[in-house]
Amino acid sequence: MDRRGIISLILASMIAPELAFAQDWKAQVTEFRIGLLGGENTQDRLKRYDAFQKLLQEKLGIPVKIFPAADYAGVMQGFAAGQLDATEFSPSAFAGTWLDCHCVEPVVVPQEKDGSIFYIAAMVVRKDSGIKSIDDMKGHSLAFTDPNSASGYLVPSVTLRAKGIDLTDGKYFTRVGFSGGHEQGVVAVLNRQYDACVVWTSGLGDQSTGFTRGVLRSMVDKGMLKMDDVNVIWRSDKVPNGPWTVRSALPAGLKQAFREFMLDLPVSHKDIYDQVEQGTGAGYQEATLDVYKDMIALRETERRVNRQ
Repeated sequence: MDRRGIISLILASMIAPELAFAQDWKAQVTEFRIGLLGGENTQDRLKRYDAFQKLLQEKLGIPVKIFPAADYAGVMQGFAAGQLDATEFSPSAFAGTWLDCHCVEPVVVPQEKDGSIFYIAAMVVRKDSGIKSIDDMKGHSLAFTDPNSASGYLVPSVTLRAKGIDLTDGKYFTRVGFSGGHEQGVVAVLNRQYDACVVWTSGLGDQSTGFTRGVLRSMVDKGMLKMDDVNVIWRSDKVPNGPWTVRSALPAGLKQAFREFMLDLPVSHKDIYDQVEQGTGAGYQEATLDVYKDMIALRETERRVNRQ
């Protein structure tokens, strides 16, 4: 055998194990299970993820199943029990799950229109309510979203308490409750069930269209909301976008295949990306646990305070 033939054999022997490693997960995993956080009616959630599910199934070559949960806790518990493989967590739900089981790892994080990976919490009221600020909210009712939502509970509750506001019913607000989701919170305000709600939004772009991304933009796009009917009376500091997350115990080859799929999605299938991310962003970037260390610390502190 000549020198060229020997080199070819050596290269083949080096490449073959890598190819085998990349595919060996298919012998271990029979389906890929994605959990969907609550916060939007089930029919709309499933519709948004329909094309995503089909495309991912085609790319992975195994069945992909979608599991919509009633609330954030349902997805968190699914990961802890090993019953879910991936989801797009809120940053608070990711931090809480990581503290619960150390069984999750971030894969990618959505980028906003300006390339950043942050969003904000916003407090929304009806425009005809006469409420212009948090000071005006005294004596009115407030709907949080979900106990495991960063923008819908953790960040605004910490901010309000730092201002000396007691969240107990009747102390500052007449009533404080949970709407069960961002979309549900806005609907509750529009229907005068609550005077204000807190929701997530990019805070970028034209407010008249619901900004570039978030629940307000999604509701405007679906014809459920006219921004002329509401006012944003408070905006939080920046919050890191929630990561697309996988179960740590999954095979490395599968985790890599999912990461590559997500990074390519906004490039090759922007229409599907826009549906999933509820608006127009700049794509995804690879995520690391370090991005969420402050959120993990905040959740840890919250748990310690609640145990006292």
